[in-house]
Amino acid sequence: MTAIEQPDTTFDDTARQTVELGNRVLDQDGAADSWEVASGLLAGAVQFWLFSRQPCDDPFCEACAEVSTAQRRLKMLLEEVQELAETSDYFESVRDAGAGTH
Repeated sequence: MTAIEQPDTTFDDTARQTVELGNRVLDQDGAADSWEVASGLLAGAVQFWLFSRQPCDDPFCEACAEVSTAQRRLKMLLEEVQELAETSDYFESVRDAGAGTH
């Protein structure tokens, strides 16, 4: 494969690096709470996601219509989070309440 034919791995690489960062923080600080680390990673990811979805200076820009208000950006973010969560290997657990009852 030439460089032009290489698939874009930015999404997968970034997700992998985020997980590695969380694991590294936990490894370096034995007293760190995994929920706190995960919430910190999520807070940073949300901030960066919102920053990356800012509309341009043209209030009538059609390309920016779906991110033209804070509520539209939030709706988009929540939809993406739901999709990522539901496709995660960790979404359902055998320890979930009611597991195996469906």
